[in-house]
Amino acid sequence: MSNAYEGTYYGERAIWLKFGPYEAALLPEVGGNLVAFRDAENGYRYLREPEADEMEAFKQRPMVHGIPVLFPPNRYEDGNFPWNGQTYKLPVTEPGRNNHIHGFFYNIPWQVDDYGADDGSSYVVVAQRVDESHPAFAYFPHKFTIKIRYSLSKDGLTQETGVRNDGLQPMPCTLGFHTTVNAPFAPGSTPADCSFRMTVGERIELNERMLPTGRLSSLDADEEKMRGAGTTPYFASLDNHYTAVLQGGRNVMELTDTRLNVRLVYEAGSAYKFWMIYNGGGQGGFFCPEPQTGMVNAPSAPFSAEETGLVSLAPGEVWQETSRMYGESC
Repeated sequence: MSNAYEGTYYGERAIWLKFGPYEAALLPEVGGNLVAFRDAENGYRYLREPEADEMEAFKQRPMVHGIPVLFPPNRYEDGNFPWNGQTYKLPVTEPGRNNHIHGFFYNIPWQVDDYGADDGSSYVVVAQRVDESHPAFAYFPHKFTIKIRYSLSKDGLTQETGVRNDGLQPMPCTLGFHTTVNAPFAPGSTPADCSFRMTVGERIELNERMLPTGRLSSLDADEEKMRGAGTTPYFASLDNHYTAVLQGGRNVMELTDTRLNVRLVYEAGSAYKFWMIYNGGGQGGFFCPEPQTGMVNAPSAPFSAEETGLVSLAPGEVWQETSRMYGESC
């Protein structure tokens, strides 16, 4: 019923997990990216997976497949990250807008700490351990550990993420995931069969460099549907930033296949206080509901520290949160 084993995914080393109808694949050498989450019995592929002829392009730009890890997430103006009286200089990786984007870990190897299976689940644990010898330390001079445990069980795919400050000074902690879902996820369905809803609050206005202006906007009619009864993921070209507002105690994105009356549920933990939504120009096929703990450009955004969600971890302190993804009938 459950299994975890080392194999390959189109030539890349992969840790495969299986439990009941579910299967998943994680690529340790490509950003620790969990690139596949499937309901094998029904042929549902919930995440956008790189195909065989896309693997080289995927490795060059892993953002729009699977669940890339963003630390720190999203954009930082001129590569500047002011913190605790210092300004860290992050590399400018979006030269057209002169921003740093998406952090240090989405495209480098992760260490596999453990994997295995029992009667109740299969799991894999991957980690990054940053010290003076790690390439990220030159830009983000803190000793810390990021550990992610993915497991498959009757509850679907569970993601448990922890960040521990291993240094002697406080460190900023801001984390997100560029989760990329197929819409549609079922064979035979079309984008017209897809409706989604998300627990968004207000839109955070972004300037031409995709950085917060300091203003919040009320939602337009389509965005109101997005947090209400639901709407197509392709109602416009989306690259939008929102506050997250829990509904019924849940921080959630639900993608419904109206032809089959089944849905994908993505429950992000409540510590993810912001969402980005990106849909590749609204062309259909995939979109990215991206949970983030902090606002875009958090340390420099024209909001208070409390509003931006930037967390400070004391020496030895651990930040942790759990998210879950699963399918269900409507």
